[in-house]
Order: sequence, then structure tokens, then C-alpha cells
Amino acid sequence: MQKQVARKNERVEEVFNLFVKHIQNFLKEANLNHEEYTNFVNWADRLGRAGELPLYADVFLETHVLRAMYTDKPGTQPSLLGPYFIEGSPELEKESGKPYTLTQRPDEAGEVLIFKANVSSTDGMPLANTKVEMWQNDNTGKYSAFDADAPRYNLRGHFYTDENGDFEVKSIVPLPYSIPDQGPTGEFLEYVDQHPMRPAHLHFMFIADGHETLITQVFFEGDEWLETDVADGVRTELVTTLEDKGDHKEASLDFVMRRE
Repeated sequence: MQKQVARKNERVEEVFNLFVKHIQNFLKEANLNHEEYTNFVNWADRLGRAGELPLYADVFLETHVLRAMYTDKPGTQPSLLGPYFIEGSPELEKESGKPYTLTQRPDEAGEVLIFKANVSSTDGMPLANTKVEMWQNDNTGKYSAFDADAPRYNLRGHFYTDENGDFEVKSIVPLPYSIPDQGPTGEFLEYVDQHPMRPAHLHFMFIADGHETLITQVFFEGDEWLETDVADGVRTELVTTLEDKGDHKEASLDFVMRRE
């Protein structure tokens, strides 16, 4: 049997050569000794064996990638996808005159939140029938399907904007939380004297024909961790006000999607 020869990927070669070029400059500037290099390799090995490489990349690298790609572009700034997204969320049903209700337990603890938004294109056109994927943590600061005792799709779901690009969804106010810090990622946090906390936030993913998928987060004024988010995921335009309406809280924010 003839051995199949792998096809050369010129893009991989291009990126790798660029990576090596900058690594060489980095090593020269950092002036690492061999012991430090070996310590790094061993730590990176522990990171991989602990299954924390996606966590580390989400928390410490993704935000720099997003800033480099989108800071000077029009439209809403993206923020981290994060490690807690899962596929297959249920489609929410909407009763006439009422907001969507994010999937939750009958006795879901937490302050009731009504979140309102509009989705439009960079040319100002409202984006009707945009798919909105939403997920968040519960009143213990945990995410379903990961560290929570809740059902798999608790506080998760998807729905669609109306003919004006608007949507309204009922949920609970999310809480600040600590990223996992008992493994190699926590070891790194100790090295750089960094706390593990993220400010409270809602996760959104917007999908509309002819537009780039927008993955972002919504934060709230007054959160004590806004300025020192361990993941550096906060963007000024993604911070909104949490208004007290007596029996519930309300917040709103508009989103602008970029054309492909």
C-alpha cells in the first residue's frame, strides 16, 4: 500500500515561522536561563495534564487576540467566549406581550432580571430574526453542566430578535465568581499576585445572515471587580446600569454586528 503524503499547509508554515521569529526576540529580551525555561515547560505540561489549557487560554490570551482584531473596527466589541459555553441549548418560547424566560428551575434563587436589547448592523439596519444564544451563572456563581448541581441547560437558551431587532429576556442577576484556581492556573495567579475573580456578567452570542458572529458579555456598573477582571474581558461599551424596579432589576444594552 502506498503511503499517503501529507499536504503542506503554507499558512501553518507562515504562522510558525513568524512565531519562532518573535519567540527568539522574546527570549533575548527576557534573558531566560535554562532552568527558567525548564520550569516553564514542566508547568505547561501540568497545565495540559490537568485539562486547564483551554481555561488558561480563555482567561489570559483570548482578550489580547480580540483587542488586536477588533479594537479599531466598527460595531460592538467582542469579549470572551469563556470555558462555560455548551452546544444544544433549548429554544425559548415567548408568550405574547411577555419577555422570553431563560431556562431555570421553578425555585431558582436570585434577584429577577429583565434584560432588554436591540441588535442592528453597522449600517444602522435593525437585524430581525437574529439568533441570540444566552448563558450565565446561577445564584451560587456556578454554571450548569460544569460545577453547578442544576440541570444541564439551566440558565441557558436561545431565541430570536423581533422584526425591529429587539428582544427582552427574563432571568436572574448573575454573580461575580472565581475561575478555578486550585491547579496550574491558580499556581500562575500566585506567581503574578493576581486574584481569580471575574465581575458578574451575561454571555451572548449573536448569529445573523451576512454578518460576523458576535460573541460578547454584558457587565454592570458598580461591580467591585470591573477594573481588575482576571480575564481582562471588560469593555467600557459593554457596561450597563442595573436599575432597581422594586420586585426586579432591569438592564439594557444595544448591540451592533459587523457585516462579513
